[in-house]
Amino acid sequence: MTQGEHPGLWWHKLEDGRIQCDLCPRECRLHAGQRGACFVRQSDGEQIVLTTWGRSSGFCLDPIEKKPLNHFYPGTSVLSFGTAGCNLACKFCQNWDISKSREMDRLLDRATPEAIANAALAHGAKSVAYTYNDPVIFAEYAIATAEACRDRDIASVAVTAGYILSPARERFFAAMDAANVDLKSFSEDFYHRLCGGHLAPVLDTLRYLHHETRVWLEITTLLIPGENDSPAELDAMTDWIANELGDSVPLHFTAFHPDYKMQDIAPTPHSTLTRARDIAQTHGLKHVYIGNVRDQEGSTTFCAGCGTALIERDGYDILAYRLDAHGNCPHCGESLAGRFGPECGNFGSRRIPLRIAPDR
Repeated sequence: MTQGEHPGLWWHKLEDGRIQCDLCPRECRLHAGQRGACFVRQSDGEQIVLTTWGRSSGFCLDPIEKKPLNHFYPGTSVLSFGTAGCNLACKFCQNWDISKSREMDRLLDRATPEAIANAALAHGAKSVAYTYNDPVIFAEYAIATAEACRDRDIASVAVTAGYILSPARERFFAAMDAANVDLKSFSEDFYHRLCGGHLAPVLDTLRYLHHETRVWLEITTLLIPGENDSPAELDAMTDWIANELGDSVPLHFTAFHPDYKMQDIAPTPHSTLTRARDIAQTHGLKHVYIGNVRDQEGSTTFCAGCGTALIERDGYDILAYRLDAHGNCPHCGESLAGRFGPECGNFGSRRIPLRIAPDR
C-alpha cells in the first residue's frame, strides 16, 4: 500500500471477484482499482483500503457549541478536522468543497492519530471532533485517533449523517463519546432525491445510539424552504423523536443558506425556525435550539422543571451558566441531561486554525 492507505475493516469478496464494502448502506461492489461512491475507499483487488489515512483537509480549534453540541461540556474547545469525500450526495452541502472533493492533493495536513491527540492535549481541547466531511468514511482513522485521545482523557465527537451499517456502526461509535447526527429530513423522497440515500439507516443509527450506547446524542436538521420544513413533516419527525428517543435529546433546527447545487433556494426565514421549535415543544421535547442565525432564546438552555435559563448564549458565547457542580438546576434541583464538568469552559466563539507537525 502507498502512503495514506490503510486496510479497511468492513468488506467481503464476491463470487465474481469484486469486493463489497460493508461500511455503509451503499454496499459498493468494486473491481480492482475502483473507488466507492465516497471516493476514499478503494479496492486493491484483495481488500478495501482507506486512501486518506493520516491526511486531513485542516485542523482548527472551535467552540463545542459549533458542532453543534449544547449539552456536552459547554464552553470548551474542540479540535476539529476532516478529510475528503462523503458517502451521501447532498445537493445542499455546506462543506461541498471538502466533502465533494476528488483531489487528494487538497489534503495538505498529515498527522498520525497520536499527533492529533497530543495536539489536542497541548492546546487544552476537551475533545476532538471528526467533522467537515462525514467521519464514517474514514472510520478506521477516526477510531484510531479516538483511541489515542481516550488514552489522554480527551473525548471524541462524531459529527455525522449516521449513514452506516452494523457491525461498523458498533465499532465506530464504541470509540465515540458524543455524536451530533444530521437528520436531514423525515422523508424517504427527500433522502433519495436530494441526498442520494435512504432515511431508514439513519433512523436505525439514532435508535442504536440512544438505546444501546452511552454516547451523548444531539440531532441537527437543516430546514430548507419548500423541501423539509412543512408543519406535517416536522410534526411527524418530532413525534418520532419523542417516542423513539425520549424527550431529553437536544434537537437543533438550523437555517439553510444557498450553496452548492441549491443556490436558487432562498435562506430559511426566521419564522420557519421558530415554528419548528414550537412544533417540537408541543411533542414534549425539552431542549430545542435554533442555529445558523442569532436567536438568544433559541440558543438558551432552559430547565425543564421550572423554566430557569440555565445556560444563556449569544451565538457561541456563553453569557451565563447557572448549573450547580452536579449539572442540576440550582433553583428546583432538576437534572439537566448531558455531560457537564464542575464549571463552564470559557473558550468563547474563537476559531483558531492549527498546523500539526507530523510524527518523524
